[in-house]
Amino acid sequence: MSNDEPLWTPSAERRDAANLHRFVRFVHDATGNDDIKSYAPLYDFSIRHPEKFWPLVWEFCGVRATGDFAPALVDGDKMPGAYWFPHVKLNFAQNLLRFKDDKLALVFRNEWGHKRQYTYAELHVQVGRIAHALKAAGVAKGDRVAGYLPNLPETIIAMLATTSLSAIWSSASPDFGVNGLVDRFGQIEPKVLFCADAYAYGGKRHDCLAKVREVLDKIPSIEHCVVIPYSGDPLALAGMRGGVSWNDFAGTADHPLEFTQTAFDHPVYIMYSSGTTGQPKCIVHGAGGTLLQHLKELVLHTDLKREDHIFYYTTCGWMMWNWLVSSLAVGATVVLYDGSPTYPNGNALWDLADEAGISIFGTSAKWLDATAKMGVKPRETHKLRALNTILSTGSPLMPETFDYVYRDVKERVLLASISGGTDIISCFALGNPLLPVWRGELQCRGLGMKVEILDETGTPVRGKPGELSCAAPFPSMPVYFWHDPEGTRYRDAYFSKVPGIWCHGDRAELTAHDGIIIYGRSDATLNPGGVRIGTAEIYRQVEQLPEILESVAVGQRWQGSERIVLFVRLREGLVLDDGLRERIKKQLRDNASPHHVPAKILQVADIPRTISGKISELAVRHVIEGEPVKNTDALANPKALDLYAAVRGELAT
Repeated sequence: MSNDEPLWTPSAERRDAANLHRFVRFVHDATGNDDIKSYAPLYDFSIRHPEKFWPLVWEFCGVRATGDFAPALVDGDKMPGAYWFPHVKLNFAQNLLRFKDDKLALVFRNEWGHKRQYTYAELHVQVGRIAHALKAAGVAKGDRVAGYLPNLPETIIAMLATTSLSAIWSSASPDFGVNGLVDRFGQIEPKVLFCADAYAYGGKRHDCLAKVREVLDKIPSIEHCVVIPYSGDPLALAGMRGGVSWNDFAGTADHPLEFTQTAFDHPVYIMYSSGTTGQPKCIVHGAGGTLLQHLKELVLHTDLKREDHIFYYTTCGWMMWNWLVSSLAVGATVVLYDGSPTYPNGNALWDLADEAGISIFGTSAKWLDATAKMGVKPRETHKLRALNTILSTGSPLMPETFDYVYRDVKERVLLASISGGTDIISCFALGNPLLPVWRGELQCRGLGMKVEILDETGTPVRGKPGELSCAAPFPSMPVYFWHDPEGTRYRDAYFSKVPGIWCHGDRAELTAHDGIIIYGRSDATLNPGGVRIGTAEIYRQVEQLPEILESVAVGQRWQGSERIVLFVRLREGLVLDDGLRERIKKQLRDNASPHHVPAKILQVADIPRTISGKISELAVRHVIEGEPVKNTDALANPKALDLYAAVRGELAT
């Protein structure tokens, strides 16, 4: 399919009904700037005048706060060092709980067939009970509360209760191992831990309490461990230090919610770097910056409205959970799912989309690619009447997967590939209801985000790959790293490549359409013969071959230079032979370049991933070079590394 025409263009009706269309008029009228009549001049205004732009987002999205809103930005020429809305007070949970009516707030489904839902009024009641219990347990402003939880309504309730007190929430999904949890929660010393007794995945019940007992032994700061009887089995809490069931902790009495207001940059969430190269960094995000950025992205870029049912397939260990939950501030219905996205078959999430009337459907690029290879064609089997937007992130969305969505899922749908990260708890590039969708491209740079692509000299470029960067402060920058009082680790993480400019670690390109192409992580960039190659450039070609489910490419030090080694996971029952090797090489030579052709191609049964689902190229590279992987607990499938250690002999020639 050619890239001469867009895959999707908004209808006049959809464009005129978009929140972003109204916002363009709102900014035009508020500023008197006659140039602001479409997205491009609006974006230009947002990065030239952040001190004017962000207060307009605040007003348009109805953020609840008190205090003096001027100045909006102090020391805006410092990065890091700028700070926002210094005289404002707010509470994060109060903004997410601004509605208190009978509209559905949460709809929950899981593999076990559990079905639950809560209205906004019922959500208030549940949050009030847990907030009262936390306060009685001694939790106060600045204390940490941790969740080791599946994607449950209780997870959201516990977070809202925590942040209503201006305590700090941090969560991890139940597939984390004990060491991975201790590496994270042990650093921040939570006072309370929420967990479930078990969870479902792939048709199996997975127990949590044995791991929780070990965690309690290793993190003495935890005074109370609140256990959700998720599986329905009787709870066995004997001998569990501080153990109490969710129902006993919450009680049955209702308690009105009281919201503790704090400064704009008071911590609300602690997130974690993937940590495969050492102990994970604890990234602290502020309440105001997170809220304002999420509202901008949800209301303007995602076009979220109160009548929408929004879904994202995520665990509570991935920042997309935090992003999704902020949809409550819009009064939309948040749809939650816990379990495998391919159990009992590849239609599980499309079935949910029909049943729950999902209008905004979020998932990972890898899941879309996997369902395409499984032959799933929901356009032929499902109604998807409400569906108007599909969101994809986690890894680059291949051009062929764009084709799949418009051919086999739904033709009249906005496919928004989005990209950002845990580090900013938001996005640098997003969807846009006013702009066309071009094959293989993220539609636009986010409003207020001065995103530039830098070449090797640090010069902004267009039409060629480079380092994705942000050249000006934005509200959702981390407020600091935990246990980093001088800010040294923070500066080293983002500002060591180019002083004063955030370098994100992604290799990307700014296109002629003013969109973005993401080529993968720049720290995994291959350099055979001095030619820089993004790993996604290889995956894009190799994974078009029907035999190949997925692949991982790494650079191996070889004879004073570097060569590319490609590992492929094939369809069940297939074996890599010389014929398939030659087809892989030809695909890369013909459609990429001779530089992209691997020196070695090997078959593996599994590919290591982080808990959030991202391929860990660095871990593979360390193993084949005989170097230690410092923190295998950050991987969802650490045993996969044994497969790469086993083939080191084959890579010696």
